Amino acid sequence: MPHGAALLLCAALAGCATGPNANPKDPIEPFNRGVYEFNDALDRAVLKPVATAYKDVTPELVRRGVGNFFNNIEDVWSFVNNVLQFKGEAAASSFMRVCVNTFFGLGGVLDVASEMQIERYSEDFGQTLGRWGVGAGPYVVLPFFGPSTLRDTVALPVDKTAGDPVTKIEDIPVRNTLWTLRLVDNRAQLLRAGEVLEEVALDKYTFIRDSYLQRRRNAVFDGNPPEEEPDAEPAPGQ
Repeated sequence: MPHGAALLLCAALAGCATGPNANPKDPIEPFNRGVYEFNDALDRAVLKPVATAYKDVTPELVRRGVGNFFNNIEDVWSFVNNVLQFKGEAAASSFMRVCVNTFFGLGGVLDVASEMQIERYSEDFGQTLGRWGVGAGPYVVLPFFGPSTLRDTVALPVDKTAGDPVTKIEDIPVRNTLWTLRLVDNRAQLLRAGEVLEEVALDKYTFIRDSYLQRRRNAVFDGNPPEEEPDAEPAPGQ
């Protein structure tokens, strides 16, 4: 979804009316389910087959190196967000991981930092907004991007531009190749989880929604969220 369209969706959500039986966290569930069905159909038709073929033909060692490379890129943005959240220890750890893996891990292909037991703290701008006290807002499913919230949708353009060094690459074929490789590799890593979901979830939409909201809440509060209030998400530290 283009960034401008994402922001327009945020504005629409802010004024969206809710029905009496609507889940308070998912006031536009019919719309979200429609987008989910679209994303799921696209995944089954394109992404999943490509990711399966990638996993079948690419040696595990190579796939691990690809994942490490993109994790190293993400650690740069995690460092920035840890600084913005005033998490000194986590910021120092993220900085050390990037330095060690970049200089001693062949540009991040080898995860030397984990071998040295330097902990990884994954942060994004949505988590930073949450740390600053911005509530999650309603749940929303974005075309192509999948599960999100109003807060994470607002943060998405920042994460995808300022937070992604790949966007700074001027060579368009190289940039698009890296984008595609990352997308396929990420999907390949979720193949097993997708199989489990097919087996255990009676309603995949509800399972994915509830899991996403819980995971993001835990991420904002560093795994120790306070007792949840019915209609509000308190700011960290309150």
